[in-house]
Amino acid sequence: MSKPGQLVLSALRKMIASGELAAGARLMEIPTAELFGVSRMPVRMAFRTLEQEGLLVRFGGRGFQVRSVSAEDIAGAVEVRGVLEGLAARQAAERGLTLDAQAALQCCLVEGDQLFNKGFVTEDDLQVYHDLNMRFHQVIVEASHNPAIADALARNDHLPFASVTALAVDRHDLAREYRRFNYAHMQHHSVFDALVSGQGARAEALMREHANATLRYAETFAGPAADERMKVIMPSS
Repeated sequence: MSKPGQLVLSALRKMIASGELAAGARLMEIPTAELFGVSRMPVRMAFRTLEQEGLLVRFGGRGFQVRSVSAEDIAGAVEVRGVLEGLAARQAAERGLTLDAQAALQCCLVEGDQLFNKGFVTEDDLQVYHDLNMRFHQVIVEASHNPAIADALARNDHLPFASVTALAVDRHDLAREYRRFNYAHMQHHSVFDALVSGQGARAEALMREHANATLRYAETFAGPAADERMKVIMPSS
């Protein structure tokens, strides 16, 4: 795919994941091309890729529509992510972490400790947590030295809310979100301990539990109040 096509594809993925393009939204080639300042061909290729990924469905003769995502869709994708990241954690533990990987994970833990020690979080704090959480997970996947895991995660993570790159939060109940993400951060500490101790089976089980802890939020994401209550945090850079 051409560079313009990649840019359009990446932008549309983010717009779908963030809810800017909601389920049922119509997409046509010419308006989309004008929006991004490109020709129709990159847009056409991006649409086809998003259709293959299950994010768009054909609507009428020429256009596409953002696919509706059910709670079951999200739950299934999150569970698959848990299996894949669990495998990555086990392989990383069994191989042994490099000093650089240990340092990167410890940096995430220290940042998280400072964030949650206040006893509350703001939406800005959750942006910080989102970024460090994403780094923590990426380091573990890279430490597995198994490219097949990263490839499988990339395919699975295109579904909105299934990936660590898109963090959905309830902005109407930040006290609950503090408890939720503080607990997730404590799980990071447990995963790190298992990794540095070379406990592959324990690291795998903890990572799967870590992913599955978010499954109950699938109903909230797909529920009728999602647009009002939920905010989706994307990477800051």
